[in-house]
This record gives sequence, C-alpha cells and structure tokens, in this order.
Amino acid sequence: MNNFDYYNPTHIVFGQDRLAELDKLIPSNAKVMITFGGQSAKKYGTIDKVRAALQARDIVEFGGIEPNPQFDTLVKAVEVVKAEQVDFLLAVGGGSVMDGTKFIALAAESASEEYQHILFNGFSPVPAEKALPLGCVATLPATGSEMNMGGVITYQAQKYPFMSPLVFPKFSVLEPDLTKTLPKEQIANGVADAFVHVVEQYLTQPVKAKVQDRMAEGILKTLIEDGPVTLADNDDMDARKNFIWSATNALNGIIGVGVPQDWSTHMIGHEMTAQYGIAHGRTLAIILPNLLRERKTHKHAKLLQFAERVWDLTDGSDEAKIDLAIDKTEAFFNALDIETNLTHYGIDDAGIDSIVKSMEKMGLTALSETGDLTLDVVRKILVATK
Repeated sequence: MNNFDYYNPTHIVFGQDRLAELDKLIPSNAKVMITFGGQSAKKYGTIDKVRAALQARDIVEFGGIEPNPQFDTLVKAVEVVKAEQVDFLLAVGGGSVMDGTKFIALAAESASEEYQHILFNGFSPVPAEKALPLGCVATLPATGSEMNMGGVITYQAQKYPFMSPLVFPKFSVLEPDLTKTLPKEQIANGVADAFVHVVEQYLTQPVKAKVQDRMAEGILKTLIEDGPVTLADNDDMDARKNFIWSATNALNGIIGVGVPQDWSTHMIGHEMTAQYGIAHGRTLAIILPNLLRERKTHKHAKLLQFAERVWDLTDGSDEAKIDLAIDKTEAFFNALDIETNLTHYGIDDAGIDSIVKSMEKMGLTALSETGDLTLDVVRKILVATK
C-alpha cells in the first residue's frame, strides 16, 4: 500500500426527517445564499422546506445552476454574494449545484480577474487561502460532491476539474425522501456514476490495499443489488438509503487512499458531455466496458479480482471470468436503461475525431494510473464503442 494522508471534515446528517436540523448546523447570524438548479426544487417544495428550517436568517436565493455548471452563470452568483455580503452558502441539489457552489465559495474570496484561474490547476489543490463556508442538501445521489473537496466546471465549452480542502462542505444533509421526485433517468445515471467512481480507484494495479479493496467491492456489490431496486421501486427506502450512502462513499476519498487511481473513463466522458450534452453518468457507462476490454492485459490482476469478488464468478479460465465480468458490467448498465454504444447518441467517426482532438487540446494525452493510455488507445476504445 502506498503512503497517504487522509482528511475529511464533512459532517454527514443522514436519514429521514433530518432537514429541520439545518437550524443547528448553520450559524444563527449567518446571511445564507441558497443555490439550486432548475425549477423542480421549487416545484416540489424543497426550497420552501429549506427556508423554513433556516428560520429567521437573512436569505438570498440563486437558482438556475445548470447540469455541468457554466462558469458565466457561477460568476453571476459570485457577484450576488459580494453585493449582498453573503457569508454562508447552502447548495440544494445534485453534483452540479454542489460543484458550482464550491466554485462560488472560492471565487467569492478572490478578485474577479482570478476567477478562471481556479480551474487551471487540474488535480492539484487550488492555491487559495480562504473560501466561504458551505453546506449541502443533497437531492441527487451520484457524484459524492457532498463529502469531497472537488468539483467540475464548464468553461468555454470545456470541463475543468478543481480541488481545494477549503471547499469540503461543513455538513451535508442526506435525506432519502428528498430524492423520491427524481426522474428515473437521473437515478440510473447516478447509479452508473457512483459505480464508475469506484472502478476508477479499484480497477487499477494491485498494491495489497486489502481494506480499500474490500470497501470498494462492498460498494460495487451494493450498487449492483440496490441500484436497480431504487430505479424500479420508488418506495423501497432501504434500497434507496443504501444507494445514497454508496454514492457518497464512492468518492469521499476513503477507498482511494494508498492506491493507484485511473480516471481515464472520466476524462473521455467529460469531452463527450462537453460536445454532445450527454449526461455525465451515462458517458461513463458508455465508455467503461470497452475501456476495460482494451486494457485487459494491463489490468489483468484486478479484473480477475473484480470478476471473482464482485460478480462471484468461479468457473472457467481466468480469461473467461474476466470477459464475463466485463459483459456483466455492461449488461448492468443496460438494465438501467442506459444505451452503451455511440451510434445511439449520434456520434460517428467525425465525432470520435472531434473528441480525440479536443482531448489533445486539453493535454489529456497520457491517461490511466500508469500514464500509458494514449490518444491512439482512446480512439480504439471509442471505435469499439460504436
């Protein structure tokens, strides 16, 4: 196992009927800006419930944060924060709202000419000294943003990740009932997103990290068991709770300490989302199966472990078990009503060329845990996905 530091200060408030506790979680004298996405947060009464829980505090609202949040929209929010002298941010929504709010928290303590530089640090921490405090009310399980220090923002039609320990949420409320109004497509995308988050940290190279491996395998098995149940049965609260907690633990850092991490599927997926508007979780499900097929030799040991421990495959040769595990993974995504071929999304050879060229422009030319997944390999994966 590799050396590591692990730090995660986020207070998780999990379970039913917890939203009223917002009053205890935010300073009583705080001026709060509630950030959210579309009108569903208003339509289904979530914002009203949040406002009621905040009681007599001075409140500002900022809605309209898009899926794949746009830099220009977030800058408008920062201007409101500064003009209204907001001192606490409360994100109400899914990963896009939470990511956008993290950006707002950093930019609010920066000069306007520095906003875009928040995005140009890759996976290195943003060189900032302070950020506004923020909390989250998570309504879409998927990204794990409610318990990590990262985000992804769209700037000039490109997606940029950013990281900072300053934007760990002070708390996140995970109340399962708030997710019951989600469209089935968003549930499916969330299951796929969480699944691939785990895979990016687990299906790499073995380093004898037994705790991390077994935690990752447990999350994957839970998603396989309870993701489809949550999709099919809106009232199965046990399955929903396990899905939500799986999504949080998939990317709160705990399974990624001390192990190599890949993230190739995400980097390719970001370009597909930026160019074609395909939901993030869906792009990951499209790419992952053929990426694993292409990288079978490279990831052989962990793929065999994945086949035996996650998919419980015991019969046949090692190669047969690995092939079947990848097929089962793709079938799992398909069972969530996610199509896993590019043709379905209107991406042809010219589209593949465009994705590869954009990745080259972004400097994404040496991916994977070992830096040997070149753009030629990316092209092969995408062609196989047609």
